[in-house]
Amino acid sequence: MTALIVVALVPVAPAARATVAAPSMAVAPYEYFGWGNPQSPTSVMSATGIKFFTLAFILSDGGCNPRWDGTRPLTGGDDQAKINAIRHAGGDVVVSFGGWSGDKLGEKCSSAGALAAAYQKVVNAYHLKAIDIDIEATEFSDGTVRKRVVDALKIVKTGNPGIKTFITFGTTPSGPDATGVDLIRKGAAAGLNNDGWTIMPFDFGGHSGTMGAASVSAADGLKKAVKNAYGYSDSVAYSKIGISSMNGRTDEDDETVTLADFRTILAYAQQHHIARLTFWAINRDRPCGGGSDADSCSGVSQSAYAYTKVFAQY
Repeated sequence: MTALIVVALVPVAPAARATVAAPSMAVAPYEYFGWGNPQSPTSVMSATGIKFFTLAFILSDGGCNPRWDGTRPLTGGDDQAKINAIRHAGGDVVVSFGGWSGDKLGEKCSSAGALAAAYQKVVNAYHLKAIDIDIEATEFSDGTVRKRVVDALKIVKTGNPGIKTFITFGTTPSGPDATGVDLIRKGAAAGLNNDGWTIMPFDFGGHSGTMGAASVSAADGLKKAVKNAYGYSDSVAYSKIGISSMNGRTDEDDETVTLADFRTILAYAQQHHIARLTFWAINRDRPCGGGSDADSCSGVSQSAYAYTKVFAQY
């Protein structure tokens, strides 16, 4: 890809080119306003001390145009009102694109330039300091799309100096699979200075030992893949990785991520100074009541926000 030619095709608002003073946003748990009786984010802030949220998900409206869940407008609605409230309370947001279901911009936009322009619409709408690409399903499995996402993010970083980018994807207990390794290598080949390659160490389809130990093993594999692709030192490689866990029962019958597992993951993050420590999702960080489903509770015995409070120590 010839970056200068592609960049010239992407309209970037003049204000967006100003250098962004981005906080670390290392701990920004996911909250999804689309389901699960989501808690008031400002109430979460008061109860836990966290300041940052990763808000999910921006999807395609059927074409190369971003909307919340593919349907809700970027501005003027409840999503914007919640973001305004978070910021008024002293916090900020990372906006996440993608997820498992729905139409992905990476597939609906036909070029890296068009995809970058779609990302830029969201950056401009909220004057974002950080974005997350949660690349899953067919957006992840298609090599052409993986390269398009990487190239689009490089354009966004060029047009928005200081913005942080995170790329989040699945993993095996020993680290990224061949598709994940290829994604990282494509990032390195493109010269993408990604701030956090983030794995989701759950829904393994089989693992041994505790979920905490499996998460640590997966993160070590991620560090190795990032180090090998970019030629980083160990310390730099650790500073470019992240962990996005899942609190409580996962989608697999043999997986429960306990509070003890969260403390194991926290200790790993503290030891190695990783870039990102997050989880799916705040919506689930409470005990289940009668008839509650997995979208709105953890499936384990806990106090409200117990998982958030562990990672908030990072």
